[in-house]
Amino acid sequence: MRTGVVIPAAGRGTRMGGQRKPFLQLAGEPVLLHALRPFLAHPSVAAVVVALPAAQAAAPPQWLLALDPRIQVVPGGEERGDSVRAAISRLPADLDVILVHDAARPLVSAAVVERAIATAAGGSSAIVAVPVTDTIKEVAADGRIIATPDRRRLWAAQTPQAFPAALLRTSYERALREGISATDDAALVAYCGGTVVVIEGERRNLKITTDADLAIAEALLQRP
Repeated sequence: MRTGVVIPAAGRGTRMGGQRKPFLQLAGEPVLLHALRPFLAHPSVAAVVVALPAAQAAAPPQWLLALDPRIQVVPGGEERGDSVRAAISRLPADLDVILVHDAARPLVSAAVVERAIATAAGGSSAIVAVPVTDTIKEVAADGRIIATPDRRRLWAAQTPQAFPAALLRTSYERALREGISATDDAALVAYCGGTVVVIEGERRNLKITTDADLAIAEALLQRP
């Protein structure tokens, strides 16, 4: 079995004051480096493609180029889906599984990566997620609460998302033909007729979105 990994890292970092989250320092190393390691350690991973902003893709960080020969860099697009499509196009054609992982999730574990790959290798598309523990309110534009969904049916999506390679490729080809904007790969695959299941993830697999998230990730890394 051969696995490819796509890491979209071309976002503008608007929620972090223009700082590009994958290149923030976490425990003395870039967030992106932490995110890459569990995938590079898996024996089935044959290729990793990182989508960077166009200017950065033209002159990638030296540490990224030197990290592992399986890593390639491509220019990303305006939207996340554009970056994922560009990265998929650079992956080898003979892959069995493709994973898509947020560059700003530096604490994904080897166990989660293994579960995602195994599920897709078995023919199922999957997302990593955790059950919602907060009470969720649906709120109208004027601030009125209009619904309280049953949280027993709600899961907070994480990454990686995992797919049989051929299914993800054909879904993106259809999205391009039909002009579909893909902000979520699993939603795109479902739109194209695929069934997507949930793999239970880990709460420490947080996404760096704010300075507080970075501080929490630092604390979690220091735990034995």
